[in-house]
Amino acid sequence: MITSLEEFIQAHGVLLASAGVPSSLHAQLFQKLSSQVFDSGDFFQIEVCENGKQRKLLASTHLSKQSHIFLIDHAWSFRLPDARAQLREHPRLMERLGAMMCISDSAEERECVSDEKLTVEDAIIAAEAEAKELGHELYWLELDESEIDDEKLKSLDLPGRFPNLIGLSLWGNKLNSEVTVRQLLESLHNLKALWINENPVTVKGGAALKEAILLSAPHLELYNSQLTDRYGKWAIAFCAGIPWAKISSIEGNLNDVESVDLSDRGIDCLNPKIFNPIEIPFLSVLNLKGNPLNGQTKSNVLETLKSFPNLQSLEVTIPGPLGTTLIEIAELLPNLLMLNGVDAAKVMEHGENFIVGNLEQRFPEFSPNDSTEERILHAMWAYMMTYRLCDEEKLDETPIWYIMDELGSALRHSDNPNFRVSPFMYMPDGSLQSAISYSLLWPVKDADKGDECTRDFLFGFGEDKQRSARLTAWFHTPMDYFEKIYRESRRRLENTHTNISSYNAPATERIMKVPDRVLTVYTDLPQVLETLKRSEFTFCDDPVAADILWISTQIDDDLTRALGLRDDQFINQFPYEACIVMKHHLAKTIQQAHGAPYWFQTTYDMETEMSAFIGDYYVRKKEGKDNLWIMKPWNMARTIDTSITDYLPALIRLAETGPKICQKYVEHPALFEGKKFDLRYVVLLRSLDPFELFLSDVFWTRISNNKYTLDRESLSEYETHFTVMNYGRKLVHVNTHDFIPAFEKEHSVDWRNIHEKVRHMLRAVFEGAFELHPEMHSSRARAIYGVDVLLTDTYEPRLLEITYCPDCTRACKYDVINVLGNGNMIKATEFFDDVFGCLFLNSERNVSRL
Repeated sequence: MITSLEEFIQAHGVLLASAGVPSSLHAQLFQKLSSQVFDSGDFFQIEVCENGKQRKLLASTHLSKQSHIFLIDHAWSFRLPDARAQLREHPRLMERLGAMMCISDSAEERECVSDEKLTVEDAIIAAEAEAKELGHELYWLELDESEIDDEKLKSLDLPGRFPNLIGLSLWGNKLNSEVTVRQLLESLHNLKALWINENPVTVKGGAALKEAILLSAPHLELYNSQLTDRYGKWAIAFCAGIPWAKISSIEGNLNDVESVDLSDRGIDCLNPKIFNPIEIPFLSVLNLKGNPLNGQTKSNVLETLKSFPNLQSLEVTIPGPLGTTLIEIAELLPNLLMLNGVDAAKVMEHGENFIVGNLEQRFPEFSPNDSTEERILHAMWAYMMTYRLCDEEKLDETPIWYIMDELGSALRHSDNPNFRVSPFMYMPDGSLQSAISYSLLWPVKDADKGDECTRDFLFGFGEDKQRSARLTAWFHTPMDYFEKIYRESRRRLENTHTNISSYNAPATERIMKVPDRVLTVYTDLPQVLETLKRSEFTFCDDPVAADILWISTQIDDDLTRALGLRDDQFINQFPYEACIVMKHHLAKTIQQAHGAPYWFQTTYDMETEMSAFIGDYYVRKKEGKDNLWIMKPWNMARTIDTSITDYLPALIRLAETGPKICQKYVEHPALFEGKKFDLRYVVLLRSLDPFELFLSDVFWTRISNNKYTLDRESLSEYETHFTVMNYGRKLVHVNTHDFIPAFEKEHSVDWRNIHEKVRHMLRAVFEGAFELHPEMHSSRARAIYGVDVLLTDTYEPRLLEITYCPDCTRACKYDVINVLGNGNMIKATEFFDDVFGCLFLNSERNVSRL
């Protein structure tokens, strides 16, 4: 066991450094870890906010920068494919998470609900008492959600009891008659503000009701939170929080107004009689977000804003009536210090790549029928963090996601946070086997009592890593901004077409020019060792002595030097083949060569094209199209760390676990007996110049174990949506010569037509790759590639991926009848005889030229 600070630092030095823990806090951290001290409850308190949709963390005492460090436990740690099952197995966990996320009816969530409601009369009596205590009559009355219907409203006789009312809120009641409402208003001669939102009369009346109400209440400046066309100083004073606005209908001066929040007030025009530096001389902060401002020209609005000499901070809709980007507005109003909560200088520095600060939070949208389980599986993406386990030998291929406890999960986001959080693995005895995971929390700025405690959800992500786009997982970012980027990207693809050169050069010469010479092969692949029987080849144990190196690992410069390999040896890989065998490079190669061919699904590299993807997602949503996408790591096989979802925050955050592509999911694939399947083809590349590409007559189907469905719960079921079952799962193999006639019968199609489309697609991929990357050619390279193809329900091929040195177990295990060729039986034991014969001896047995 670790017993001293020195031993702790020695064992955890790398972890401490990667977590960014200041050295001044190492001793305190060791003491808390070794003694299991969880004392954060003494320094913080949790408060419900956002109308009960969220919680925030407040400091309950002063905390100086880097003065304390706190242990945060993890409420839930899991691997993503297991999430749904774990929630079902642990109902108490589901209840706890639901309460933390404010989406369940637990006792803890009921903190969001106020005490027992007052009756209408009790509410009026309380309002009267409060007004009397302040020394004036009742001018302001709020009777929200009080079950008031038309008869009840009449019986209250509000005009007779409170004839000088300035503000009246009847929001969320049961008023049904326009006549009743108008009679009330005609007797309230001083009324400036009225709320009757969410009453039946409002739903029925619409714009016509508003016109009628404005006729009945000629002095009304605020109707259902919107400023009316007759708004004046009173309305501005009310929105600015000036006390006299709630006790007097007589307009006072606005000399004390420094900040006005006019967001979402339905303003068409900035009234020049009010919006001028004489009436509001000290205006420095103005929020105009969500207003159409379509009653005056853009130049008039800008001139009005420029007239305020003290205006330093402005918030507006982006894109909106003043411009489509932050930088456009910043350039038009150069005296601003802050624009949408962002330093204007920073906006100018980052240009159009910077989106918007101070964004509206994104909350998951639920249907009434969604279970708590389903709600948690959506809401969790706002709370989750992730890490991977590793030791000296290997990085864990599957990431671990986790949600911090109630206190940690109450930390909200800020671009300018006062706290930092980092995951940390504590190893009590210094070994990974003893590791316990925590999160560490410490102040990076001074925090006073009552201050909200925040963290940066995207710590370490700048605009060079698409920070603004990633914020879409938590906030409503401007759709038009992303849609514009998407449309520009789409336009480029649609206008892309590379002229592929014609390759009719003579065939590559047979490499064995000396009669009866045997070629020596060095390989680390058991399938090759066991099945390559041709007399022209023999095996050796020394890679330096071999004529042919056929190995599963990449032969780079370091390996070449380490083994002393020769330039005249043949190897089973081509230079720059990454342009087709890494998923993001394959997508880029196809897009640059062919634009957007029908046989390749829309694909985005989430490391560089997240903004275009988000725009595509928004456009598809607007057009009512399906929005199911699949996230795939750049360079992992067997669907490791691969996910399918239509939830935008999940798609964005999945990119945090490593570089990925996001590809449009084929929602309606061709099925075989109700199950999803794909096809594994083997392509043999003998040469790129001259172009000699062959397709093996041996290919096979890979079939899911479960019936295909798009039910939401099925999206995490591996055996429903994925087809690779060779690794620890039940594998049902159907021979190709049985599959083809059965599929033709089931779907009434001719497989040869499908096969020709596949052949055309395969040639196009390799031709395009060589046209873009002529450096791929090497006279000393020969290779085979596994190509995975899916068919749509209209029997069109879709290229999924290309694999270097593919697993050919099935080709070497199952004999197959060549139903598309001569009808002969192709023996599994001769598969690599045919491969090596084609690549090195110019044989074309059981292969066809593409």
